[in-house]
Amino acid sequence: MKNKRFIYKSVAVLLLAGISFEAVSCNNSNLEDVQNTGTFDTDNFFKNEDQAFAGLVATYDLLRKYSGGFENSVTFFNAASDDCYSGGGSSTDGAGIQGFANYSINPVIMPPSYWRDYYQGIARANLLLERIPNADMNDNTRKMFVAEAKTLRSLYYFELVRMFGNIPLILKPAKYNDDYYNIPQVPKADVYTQIETDLLAAINDLPDIQSQKGRISKGTARAILGKIYLYDKKYSDAAAQLNLVNGNTPGGAASQYGYALVSDYKKLWEIDNKFTSESILEVMSTNKGNSDWSFWGTGKDEGNSICVMTAIRSYSVKTFDPPAVNDAPKIYSGWSFNPITEGLFAFMQGDPRLDATVFNAKKLVQDGKITYSAAYKDTGYFLNKYLPRTTDVSTLPGAPELNFRQNYIAIRVADTYLMEAEALGGTGARAQALLDAVRARVGLTSVPVSMQAIKDERRRELAGEGHRWFDLVRWGDAPSILGSRGFTAGKNEILPIPLTELTNTVLKQNPGY
Repeated sequence: MKNKRFIYKSVAVLLLAGISFEAVSCNNSNLEDVQNTGTFDTDNFFKNEDQAFAGLVATYDLLRKYSGGFENSVTFFNAASDDCYSGGGSSTDGAGIQGFANYSINPVIMPPSYWRDYYQGIARANLLLERIPNADMNDNTRKMFVAEAKTLRSLYYFELVRMFGNIPLILKPAKYNDDYYNIPQVPKADVYTQIETDLLAAINDLPDIQSQKGRISKGTARAILGKIYLYDKKYSDAAAQLNLVNGNTPGGAASQYGYALVSDYKKLWEIDNKFTSESILEVMSTNKGNSDWSFWGTGKDEGNSICVMTAIRSYSVKTFDPPAVNDAPKIYSGWSFNPITEGLFAFMQGDPRLDATVFNAKKLVQDGKITYSAAYKDTGYFLNKYLPRTTDVSTLPGAPELNFRQNYIAIRVADTYLMEAEALGGTGARAQALLDAVRARVGLTSVPVSMQAIKDERRRELAGEGHRWFDLVRWGDAPSILGSRGFTAGKNEILPIPLTELTNTVLKQNPGY
């Protein structure tokens, strides 16, 4: 798609009230957007393949909710788990993330973006799905674009339903004369039925491997469907889909879609090691968008915000006197969100993944090698997976702290191995092989497979990647594990609908809020 101009997004919509796009260019290897040039009227757009692709790119863009902006999903859900504290400058640094971390979250401080951003992605998918049948383009390409749009819409609805429970289910663009303030919620079972049906219809129209990195393939859609089935407690269906993703030889030959565990766990977190064989759904970040404060968090910024948010405040490597080599890594100073809990640090002792997961600043201070400023809920342990080194700082225009280019892997092979083992009930030879493969990759010996062994392995393998809170809720373990934080059974399994979304609508607030 090199040297072509495309239509892109403009501003956030409120509950699908409308949508507009701006022109961008994109390169021929991935979906990184590099330049905005103007606004177009969508009523006269979507006429050909280039314009349809522009709408598709805009629909993909909401994947950045996982790692972009202050209200990214990863740091938000890490903060409410038993693996991280909220952190930040103080107990009032980000009312939403602080309130979620101690379970004082309420409709007033609940950030509306977790509702609005995903509905914006759904709005874009709906518009594309309505217009693309009449576009002048190759029929096979049309089918693939439709399949990608349906998969993205299903993923965005999945994020909404597991956060908020009963939600409005909207499958077509809202018109100017629609009463979109009075669209009722539907039971979450209806949402699951719709998104599972859409994914099943989409899979066969997707390629096994996409030529353009970052786009959804058949394997990606199956992994998303398998994960959705798991949350919907359709375990045999989940296992069947994830089996196709994972292949017949866990830890060995690549699956039919080219997926395989990488040999070196710590290399997953190297800033330039993108789209490895382990990556199934990867969210791109780039410094080429020159992200800056004036539009940070609006959807136009393209850097990975997890990096600066989890980076250590006022970090400094000491100069020894007399001069000597100080081997402490040079870390870019950030905001100290998501400090690692003492519980996770203790739980991971002796695990080969510890150093790749946890940066032990406490020891470096004790050794006289570094100094830093203790932030809120400081433990001395920091999330190493996204911790930016000074060599990672962008030299392009824009705010350096907003332009880290490390990608976020939303679904990877170790995750799908463990989800399949869980869907199998934590028993049998296949579940044992899947668990063994994850452990063998880091040099650990086999342990008997069980649900508890799978839970423990997920905690160690995926620590800090934004999955732990959802795991605890799905397993029913959240009340016992997070009760000391303030988690209340029957209430905190889902979040409050933001007050701004309830005003003058028929939406009903979730129980307990």
